[in-house]
Amino acid sequence: MTTPLRKSLYVGFASVSIIGTAAACAPTTQAPSTQTPATQNGGQASTGSPSSSDSAGKGNSTYKDGTYSADGTYTSPNGQETVGVELKLAGDKVEAVNITVHPSNPNTKKFQGEFASGIASQIVGKDIDELNVSKVAGSSLTSGGFNDAVEQIKSQAK
Repeated sequence: MTTPLRKSLYVGFASVSIIGTAAACAPTTQAPSTQTPATQNGGQASTGSPSSSDSAGKGNSTYKDGTYSADGTYTSPNGQETVGVELKLAGDKVEAVNITVHPSNPNTKKFQGEFASGIASQIVGKDIDELNVSKVAGSSLTSGGFNDAVEQIKSQAK
């Protein structure tokens, strides 16, 4: 095999390897097939007080049943960001989640939107004390704000 041909093959293999690695690391941009609760009503969550019809506690529950909301903060490359979280609790388990996006720029909007579209499948039906989200739909930083809001909600629901 001649040297120029060998160099061309090496360059070709290296290019394919780099492109494959970059594609595997890139965030996905799938559009949700249906509208999530986070995008309904303009993405706005309700107030932070438990609703009166849901506030009766059950047997051995640590937290009062109800709907609670809080804003969690996290740091992104663009600075301080905020994400709104609303959880409906029953028997210490998450029955529903609603995310309110508060983007400060287009990149944050993209990641918070992806987070909002994927969070329900990861937490609905789980005990609130077991929630510790690290990455949802390619968004890892928004998870920090979500976890911060969950801690605030736990305090409200005691």
